[in-house]
Amino acid sequence: MEFKQLRSFIEVVHREGFTQAAQTLHISQSAVSKQVAQLEQDVGQLLLERQASHLHLTAAGRIVLERGEALLRQRQALLSELDDLSYMARGELRLGLPMLGSDALFAGLFAEYRRRHPNISIQLLEGGSRSVEQAVHSGELELGGSLTPSDPAFEYQPFCNEPLDAMLPTGHELAGKQQVALGELAATPFLLYQRSFVLNDRLLKACQQQGFTPKEGGRSGQADFLVALVAAGQGVVLLPQVVARALERPGVVRLPLSAPDYLRWDIAFIWRRGAYLSRAAQAWLELVRTGPAGQQ
Repeated sequence: MEFKQLRSFIEVVHREGFTQAAQTLHISQSAVSKQVAQLEQDVGQLLLERQASHLHLTAAGRIVLERGEALLRQRQALLSELDDLSYMARGELRLGLPMLGSDALFAGLFAEYRRRHPNISIQLLEGGSRSVEQAVHSGELELGGSLTPSDPAFEYQPFCNEPLDAMLPTGHELAGKQQVALGELAATPFLLYQRSFVLNDRLLKACQQQGFTPKEGGRSGQADFLVALVAAGQGVVLLPQVVARALERPGVVRLPLSAPDYLRWDIAFIWRRGAYLSRAAQAWLELVRTGPAGQQ
């Protein structure tokens, strides 16, 4: 049994398919299939049942998934501790970032981190809060930017807490207002995020408390595409204020949103509770706490 076989198997399970796992691992689909098949041969058990287009874990597969994730976490902790012996002369930061707002919030931090620690390589994954949390929990990532978690399995350091703005077509009946309440948007289709975005859940909860279920007008993980759909008259999208400001364009009106306090974009950097944090990870947390210029 090899670590690369375990990694391929775990990615197939998490990504729910061989093609998606291959894209994440940056290898061919056939290589992923061979590694999973070799793992099954090594353990002498069928790990995945392939039924039509769906994969199901066998009892043996569930054991290998749980133990395999633990082994990979232990291996990465060992490598991180050994890297730390070199006092940041080398090492790796495995970091997850939200797909929304990365350019506005993190480009400067990245540049400063690389200036301070030029020998640290950065392995980056972008996604919604669910996918980032899953990758941190499995050990694929050491740190992840996510909406502030309620799961006690994670520790976290707060980063920002942004209100949401509503982006509406200029021809919308509410476009002339100074701000808009969530309940006033009940008749307007909502452009939502991909299903891995926890912000969707918060939005649905808030709408239901206002007495309506939002009509879905489309989904995407790309904020600029969602705003383009707004400009085309396809509905309303709610975006963190820092993101919305940068995406204003002709055909779109940006209005502050009056909504419950929990319907905010409160990003924190999370890690597994009790996990060893490498010096590379600690340096990133210190940077996002103080800011590139030494203050935030």
